Parts: sequence; structure tokens; C-alpha cells
Amino acid sequence: MESSDSIVIIPTYNEKENIEKIIRAVFTLAHRFHVLVIDDGSPDGTASIVHRMIDTEFADRLFIIERSGKLGLGTAYITGFKWALQHSYDYIFEMDADFSHDPNDLPRLYAATHDEGFDVAIGSRYVSGVNVVNWPIGRVLMSYFASKYVRIVTGFKVHDTTAGFVCYRRRVLATIPLDEVRFKGYGFQIEMKYTAHQIGFRIKEVPVIFVNRREGVSKMSGGIFSEAFFGVMRLRLDGWLRKYPKMPAE
Repeated sequence: MESSDSIVIIPTYNEKENIEKIIRAVFTLAHRFHVLVIDDGSPDGTASIVHRMIDTEFADRLFIIERSGKLGLGTAYITGFKWALQHSYDYIFEMDADFSHDPNDLPRLYAATHDEGFDVAIGSRYVSGVNVVNWPIGRVLMSYFASKYVRIVTGFKVHDTTAGFVCYRRRVLATIPLDEVRFKGYGFQIEMKYTAHQIGFRIKEVPVIFVNRREGVSKMSGGIFSEAFFGVMRLRLDGWLRKYPKMPAE
């Protein structure tokens, strides 16, 4: 296997229209990224497409973990994080399969962590206004004010706490007790960032433009936002009462 310091984790469920395109887009970048797909038993053949790409072209840089059934976004990423730590990657990325996150922004997140020394880089929709394209206005407002709500309740100053386009340095994920992360939906995104902040890791928001998917079906639901909404109160209590791990030495 040709080595890389960076792995992009892409969770999938029924992404046959997008998966090959997004993988190829990542692999055309100048920096050599590896890709790990976490597929939750997609009945549309998403995993078969990935296996074909591994077998015919990308055995040294494309990997897949198949799970049985939809087990939640958070558990998919936790599975991917553990795999990445076991395989000694230093920069571990979260990214959607549907091109809502532009692969061309991956090097910018990498630079924020590798070159500038931040521990977490967030591809932020809201750090420089509202940079969202083709989302229904109701969903834009829900997402934007959800992040505002998190800032008010927790005092956490990140503008886009529900962002799913993130780079973590290895030491962040090695320090956070991954088996203790509670939330499975977009509350997971808030919990991970807030926990990193509480431990003392340095976080940077990198402005990106979020584009609504052009192909496939959105997996967003009201229940996902409900988890995030009510989970924030619990995170605030944790901030007062929980004993967080100590910041590791460089």
C-alpha cells in the first residue's frame, strides 16, 4: 500500500449516483489522500461499486467497511475513526458522499491542521455569512439557528457546530473517549467539536460553500435535528460536571 498521512472517511447509504464520482474527485487532488467508505448495507449496490474500484484501480488507497443496516452517522464515523487510528493516519477527515462538500476544499482543511498547527479544521458554512446553495430556506434557517442555539447555550464560539466537513489531527481522536460519544445523528457533530474544545484543542473554521446534493436522496430528518437540539442541554451540563481527558503533549 502506498502510504499517506491523510484518510477521508465517507459514510454511505444508497449513494450509487455519487460514490464513484466523489472518490475519483478526491483522488485527482495533488495531495495524496486515502479514502475509507463506511457503507450501512446500501441495497442500491453502493458497496459493489466501491469494491469494483478497489479491485480494478485503487487497491492501495481505497478501503471499505460494510455494516449491516442503518446504524447512524455517528457510529459510522466512530468506526472509521478507530480504523484510521489503527492504521496510523495523522489527519482524519469527515466528508459527505453527495458533493455538498467540495473535495477541492480538502487541501484547505489539511493546511489548517498540517501547516498552521490547528487540531481541528471545520469546513464552515457560517463563519463568513451564510454560504449555502440550493437548500430550501426553511432548512437553511433551521441549520443556521441550530448553530446559534449551540453557541448561546454552551458558550462554544464555533459558528457551524453541525458541520460534517471536518479534519481532525490524530491526537484529537486518540484523546477523545470515542466509545463514550453518545449522539448518533447531527448531535454527534456538535458533541465531537464541543468535546475537543473542552479538552483544549485548537479549532479553526475554514469558510466553505455548501451545495445541496444534485443526485440521490437526502438522509436528513426531523429526529436528527431533535437529537441535536435537546442534546445541547446535556452537553452544557457536561461542561460543568464532566471530567474531560487531559490535553496530550505534542
